[in-house]
Amino acid sequence: MLELTLLRRHDPLAQPMEQLRILNDDHGLPSFEETLAEHDSLPLRANGIRVLQINVGKLCNQTCRHCHVDAGPDRREVMSHQIAEAVIDVLRRTDIPTLDITGGAPEMNPSFRWMVQEARKLGRQVIDRSNLTILVTAGYEDLPKFLAEQQVEIVASLPCYLEENVDAQRGQFAFRRSIEALKRLNELGYGQPGSPLTLTLVFNPLGPKLPPDQTKLEEAYRRELRARYGIEFTRLFTITNMPISRFLSDLLETDQFETYQRTLVEAFNPAAVDGLMCRTTLSVDWLGNLYDCDFNQMLALPVISHAPQHIRDFDAASLSDRPIVTGPHCFGCTAGAGSSCQGSLTS
Repeated sequence: MLELTLLRRHDPLAQPMEQLRILNDDHGLPSFEETLAEHDSLPLRANGIRVLQINVGKLCNQTCRHCHVDAGPDRREVMSHQIAEAVIDVLRRTDIPTLDITGGAPEMNPSFRWMVQEARKLGRQVIDRSNLTILVTAGYEDLPKFLAEQQVEIVASLPCYLEENVDAQRGQFAFRRSIEALKRLNELGYGQPGSPLTLTLVFNPLGPKLPPDQTKLEEAYRRELRARYGIEFTRLFTITNMPISRFLSDLLETDQFETYQRTLVEAFNPAAVDGLMCRTTLSVDWLGNLYDCDFNQMLALPVISHAPQHIRDFDAASLSDRPIVTGPHCFGCTAGAGSSCQGSLTS
């Protein structure tokens, strides 16, 4: 119970340290570095920066069981406007093509709309990683129109097309509100055939198992959502649940952590290594600190020490070819068909 108590604290230092202690108990399994070496995939290095992904904080209107951010309505970690300005300044000084905004519910950050507008003025692609329900929450009803006007790509979490499964993971009425939001987005042109407004749905498994085939699941989503609700979308991403934060607590509570970690290790796919998101993405936390990915961010594993550590010290030359910091959780991105913020990595 001590482990669970520590994991449920909102202590930004103690919680990642305790998670790393649990993850690094290898249970006789090979390390991620050893596995990469076995497949001649070392060293693992960045290959440029094509996505600047910023986590604008842990404040969210939902509390989801699988959330690796441990976000919720009671969180107060929110990116300041000064840090948001530093992010936009990096875009002005570089040719990084994509600004990927996540959270929490990123739309709840006071600087969200300003960042979107400034990035679009620079001609950059902007991605909003939305939980959908925020788009129909009081005070945010005009968000869908704003996002459409700015031609923001929406990547929206919808862990199933069945109401009972979604509500079990995300809370009562989450599914109905998500469907309401999707219908509103469809009315604005999102996800419609031939529309420039991209609506990507995201599936993650209910529990400790790997996602099914992405192509086949997309066909099922499209068939069921169209038949049941008349909803259209552009594409579907499948993402593996990472044994981090709230999902790690759930695995420990149900005594499934070791089994799940073994599943990830044994499903290692060397073909997924080249497409790992850490190789082309730089992650920024709400304080401006730099990480190889959002998962490393949640475990307080910053970019390698000889590289700039903060967005204000951004240097493209040293960050674009940096060695990637890895750990046992990285097996989540290389298991099966592979997993990233852009969905599965192999066919």
